[in-house]
Amino acid sequence: MNIRQLIEYLRNYEAFMQNVKLWLVKEPVDAVYSEYPENINPLLKEKYIEKGVKKLYSHQRTAFDLISENRDVVIVTPTASGKTICYNLPVLNYILENPEARALYLFPTKALSQDQMNDLNVLIGHLEKDIRTYTFDGDTPSSARKAIREAGHIVVTNPDMLHSGILPHHTKWVRLFENLKFIVIDEVHTYRGVFGSHFANLMRRLKRLCSFYGSSPVFIMCSATIHNPKSHAESLIEKHVELIDKNGAPSGEKHIVIYNPPVVNEQLGIRSSSVKEVAKLGSLILKNKIPAIVFARSRMRVEIITTYLNEQCPGLNIKGYRGGYLPNERRAIEKGLRDRSIDGVVSTNALELGIDIGMLDAVITTGYPGSFSSMMQQFGRAGRRNDKSLAIMVATSSPLDQYIASNPHFLEASNPETASVNADNLLILMDHIKCAAFELPFGDDEKFAEHLSTTAEMLTYLEEMNVLKKTSGKYHWMSDIYPANSVSLRSAAQENFVIIDKTHTSRVIGEVDYYAAPELIHDDAVYIHQGQQYYIDKLDWDRRMAYAHEIDSEYYTDSQTKTDIHVIESFETINRNFFEISRGEINVRTKVMMFKKIRFHTHENLGWADIHLPEIEMHTTSAWLDFDAGFIENLAGKEFAGTVLYSLSYLIKNLSPVFTFSDIADIHSLHQSRSSYSKKPAVFIYDSMPGGVGLSEKIFNSIKDICIAALNSVKTCECTCGCPGCIGPVSDTGSDVKHLTIALMEQMLSALQSGGNTVH
Repeated sequence: MNIRQLIEYLRNYEAFMQNVKLWLVKEPVDAVYSEYPENINPLLKEKYIEKGVKKLYSHQRTAFDLISENRDVVIVTPTASGKTICYNLPVLNYILENPEARALYLFPTKALSQDQMNDLNVLIGHLEKDIRTYTFDGDTPSSARKAIREAGHIVVTNPDMLHSGILPHHTKWVRLFENLKFIVIDEVHTYRGVFGSHFANLMRRLKRLCSFYGSSPVFIMCSATIHNPKSHAESLIEKHVELIDKNGAPSGEKHIVIYNPPVVNEQLGIRSSSVKEVAKLGSLILKNKIPAIVFARSRMRVEIITTYLNEQCPGLNIKGYRGGYLPNERRAIEKGLRDRSIDGVVSTNALELGIDIGMLDAVITTGYPGSFSSMMQQFGRAGRRNDKSLAIMVATSSPLDQYIASNPHFLEASNPETASVNADNLLILMDHIKCAAFELPFGDDEKFAEHLSTTAEMLTYLEEMNVLKKTSGKYHWMSDIYPANSVSLRSAAQENFVIIDKTHTSRVIGEVDYYAAPELIHDDAVYIHQGQQYYIDKLDWDRRMAYAHEIDSEYYTDSQTKTDIHVIESFETINRNFFEISRGEINVRTKVMMFKKIRFHTHENLGWADIHLPEIEMHTTSAWLDFDAGFIENLAGKEFAGTVLYSLSYLIKNLSPVFTFSDIADIHSLHQSRSSYSKKPAVFIYDSMPGGVGLSEKIFNSIKDICIAALNSVKTCECTCGCPGCIGPVSDTGSDVKHLTIALMEQMLSALQSGGNTVH
């Protein structure tokens, strides 16, 4: 069976079609070609033609022409539209004519850097010219670093290495900075929120050093589809940018399907497991030798689906791919997908970006990925030939997925999300001014950015703190601290936990980040890696190591956390009859308390045990609702008061991403029967990233629209008593909870529409 036959089979398969909520067909699009420009190097043109690029797509020619005029550009075209040629062609063309010229390529991950290096090296090898291309990242041997600094025509790196390994040591990179002609920034859409705000300041530092060395490089940026590519690119580099968004690449016929698993318990509204449905569909596709990828939102889901697919597809080579795998293992999987020695892969969004994994015909996404842009990126992984392709989203039981399943045309009408950064966030800005001062002394009247009139005040403050010293009209770095080492661009802990398998000999099998470690590799946890189960014998918290051995387990483990919230400061409060909505800063303390043992396939609970690990603190921003205690008790009674608050927090958290244009993982929620701040029943909705990325303010401003969507979601749910698809997996069952949640939201909407007082 090929992809065309599979599509026809599913179209006529009644048991499948009765659960399909949307089957959208996107018609094929023909290519729009342009001739090679006259000013291109003949050898370069010849080698591209030998590769099969007889003509350029129109957007590739537009990019070449604008870049040749020294214009900064951002290219926004779909997945697999040949964006790589948009920058490699003009860069290589210029270096062939100007051998002293240099280029800096920035990719958000090491995997993308390695992937691009492979393509570049093959092309340059065919040119047989002395153009030296190197990757410079944490894996680069010390012995090779000097050669890269002195001789690299194209240096491929990532923002973290630029921040801590290149800019602070710019005196060793004089040839690069003096001759820097191009800066290529790929996957621009990933630079948003906290990471994007850090990246914008990193660009300020990079441009400052370029100016010092007398270079003025051209910026070439590429992005997946976002709502504001031009303004976002300009906010990152603070320069005017030309937008190239007319795609000339062809695409085949695309079939997009929204599938909602069947209800297996009508009274409780419980649907068949999305994981099982994905495994069933995935095995059908892979058994027919149709190249496919399955996406899942969490590491655990990746491993469970990988396990199920390997059981259902004996003889096939199916791999998982996620954060925590060692670099060599990830590179081997990427290579296996390209050369077809691996039949299928189950991945988190790690393979969502433009890593070359060959031609795929089908994609299955387990649940809504969290944003429209992310979904389009994942769906774009299929259909890299001018043939039909199939992309299926299998809805989970979450309210967000059920909202989309009930309103599938939301996807047709959706605009891609708006990417935003706040480069002038005071804490982030201060960190990068320190790094910039370490790199070069600040002049008395110098501004870190043209509009930043506060630069002088910040420099004076740092002088008062004995970090800088002012002499001869310049601020010099005086501290013993190396500032870049203490600044994380991603505002997350840098300390990873290493997992060591001691079954036969000690060997490292993977890594887990600081925040995930308590939930995934606590004592007695079952850690799954490529479908193999490992029992965690001991988690050494202080040494950041977990010791494990192989087992054949009938269950996996799922941890439970306890979270406490304390309000640090309230910025704004709106009074609304029986409740108030506020926004401000909070401190979140999370402690993993226990874990459950969940049997494979049946997903039944086999027991539980305590976990004894330190709590983790995080400072972030939040929006919260404080309710009059008397009102909640009169509405729900003492028996259901806490459950109704839980359901409200569950609904707001799950439906907020539709209105904040964010990933669902970016938002957390918690209900408290008595807030330590207001002494009232409360619901907190907060940014999951330390420091916050502005989502809670959007929730504060959109609370009425969110409540309308939440109310409609519960009212239209087919269950009778409340279910995970509407009010959440509540322990207090019965129709009271569903109806009480509806009553609460109706009264909230009435109060929101009546107006109230704002207190700043």
